[in-house]
Amino acid sequence: MDTEVDAHDFPHPPDQPHQGMEDASRGEVSTSIQSKAVDAKVVARSEQAVLEHQQAEDSFAQRGQPVISVDAKKRELVGLFKNQGREWRKAPVDVDMYDFPSDADGVAIPYGIYDVTRGDGFVVVGTSHNTPAFAANAMYTWWRRVGHTRYATAKGLLILADSGSSNGARAGDWKHGLQEIANKTGLRITVAHYPTGASKWNPVEHRLFGPISINWAGEPLVDYNTICQRIRHTRTRSGACCRVALDRRTWPTKAERAASGKTVAEPLPVKIRHGRIVPRLNYTIVPTSSHRK
Repeated sequence: MDTEVDAHDFPHPPDQPHQGMEDASRGEVSTSIQSKAVDAKVVARSEQAVLEHQQAEDSFAQRGQPVISVDAKKRELVGLFKNQGREWRKAPVDVDMYDFPSDADGVAIPYGIYDVTRGDGFVVVGTSHNTPAFAANAMYTWWRRVGHTRYATAKGLLILADSGSSNGARAGDWKHGLQEIANKTGLRITVAHYPTGASKWNPVEHRLFGPISINWAGEPLVDYNTICQRIRHTRTRSGACCRVALDRRTWPTKAERAASGKTVAEPLPVKIRHGRIVPRLNYTIVPTSSHRK
């Protein structure tokens, strides 16, 4: 990849000795701190994106439309492994010395959906891979079990998400999954991605995942029942309960689908409309069919 080099990137001209070398020859050692200038345009775009998110969130909330914050929590190994933290118990629990993936009984991938308006959480625990299809299915599960009843008259849905991983702004399968949800529900799905490095502003991180981590700290995640029970007994920062669903389906990665040789169905065309500010991070997916489930 071609890179553009600026003269200021060099600490000194090639034909001149470094200042530190001259000082060392005189028995003196000097150090300097070099800082990298921050691109003002990048900062401005990030601020614009966060402002756009806040305006969209306020607009949806005022109209009584659902606003959810989504992300996948860190992948956990299922088995008798050490889980950082402390918990009071009558007798200690002996755990394995090493946490090799080959010794695990499986993996747990908690995908969280946090209702920003109501302040409660819904977690789908996957057992295979954190793929865009898995993420989209987790949100559709939330809609069928919670959102469909809670927001019966909703015509739109706002999703706050990071710009990477399974729900990333560049993931084509993620957008195809959202198009399927839009067609099934009749909702206009607006997505607001946080810029790279701004994921700490995503509400699900500290309002849902934080309390879950505290609640299961020190408890070995020996099986899926333990994981689901710990999540179910967690309360969000607003004091609301968490619901949980276990997804045991296999969600193959793109490489696994290619290696299997199976014919993959042609994905649905995505009817997408990009926003005015940072269009690659803000867009709306419109349903192409009118039936609602």
